[in-house]
Amino acid sequence: MKKYFAIVAMVAACTFGMTPSVMAQDEVAEAAAEQVDSAAVDSAAVDTAEAAPAVEETVAPVEEEQGLHKTLKTKFIEGDAGFMSLVAIALVLGLAFCIERVIYLTLAQVNTRKFLETLRGKVEANKLDEAIDYCAGTRGPVAQVSKKAIQCLASDDQNDIATIERNINTEAEVQGAYLEENCSWITLFIAMAPSLGFLGTVIGMVQAFDDIERAGDISPTVVAGGMKVALITTIFGIIVALVLQVFYNYILSRIEALNSNMEETAMSLLEMCVKSPKCKK
Repeated sequence: MKKYFAIVAMVAACTFGMTPSVMAQDEVAEAAAEQVDSAAVDSAAVDTAEAAPAVEETVAPVEEEQGLHKTLKTKFIEGDAGFMSLVAIALVLGLAFCIERVIYLTLAQVNTRKFLETLRGKVEANKLDEAIDYCAGTRGPVAQVSKKAIQCLASDDQNDIATIERNINTEAEVQGAYLEENCSWITLFIAMAPSLGFLGTVIGMVQAFDDIERAGDISPTVVAGGMKVALITTIFGIIVALVLQVFYNYILSRIEALNSNMEETAMSLLEMCVKSPKCKK
């Protein structure tokens, strides 16, 4: 019995002695697992934080673009669609005339120096018919003025230098009028756009005073609606006028350049006609 109790006591001692060590090992293992999980979560959070700016950077321009489009649409509606439509029509029609003038002036531009050199060679060779055909086949006011001068030189009753000079000046004035055609419409829309904006401003102020009269009180909420209409229409009208003014100044610069080319051509034509044996001095 003593041996039996001794054996039982030894087994119990060993069992209770191993249990704390096993529990300690389990606690250490669980702590290590928790550290690994927390590290994984932290790394995932860092990766998400790093990826988030890239996603935001990718999405931000789209949202900004959509926001600008929606803002312009909203402001257009808030600015009283009736008057804003008139301002938009002024912009469209003004741009149409500007584009037409730009295309016309671009097609009218030629290499004046090269054209005059070729024409001079034909006139000096007394090939007046070829010179007239060459001018007729070349576009632009320079060619038309040259054609008129050569036609006078080739005739028998208008080939004196005074008549040739007078015909050159007359044709240059006609071609200058063609260059300035439709420019008056552009100036009209430049003046109309801010005028429509100011008209919207006045109407917006009247609406604001009507709202004050109906409410019987002056408060920002009552006045804000009419003031918004007034400011938005004025802003859009001024913007349209500025855009059209830029195109108009560019068109004027092209017209001045073509007029300078015609003046240079007129001097060269008079010189060619004086040297020609066909010309009556």
